[in-house]
Amino acid sequence: MSNVHVEAARIPDRDRLLAELRQAGLDAHALEEIEIEVRCHGTPEEREDVLVQVEGMIMSIGAPFVPIKHEGVIYIRPPIA
Repeated sequence: MSNVHVEAARIPDRDRLLAELRQAGLDAHALEEIEIEVRCHGTPEEREDVLVQVEGMIMSIGAPFVPIKHEGVIYIRPPIA
């Protein structure tokens, strides 16, 4: 088993995304101020599925942020113009 890390821009964004991930049935836990850890088996398909779910959740809550995957961490950042 391995973990997928998600880092939000702000605490309210983290809290809202954490609730959405848990509602989706993912084993998600808050870490420090703006991080989320999602426990998974670590297959490439499962890790990609977490990214897809995060992207969908961001779009569904209307947050003006973009998920960016880099070196095993998903960062939630404002869009780059």
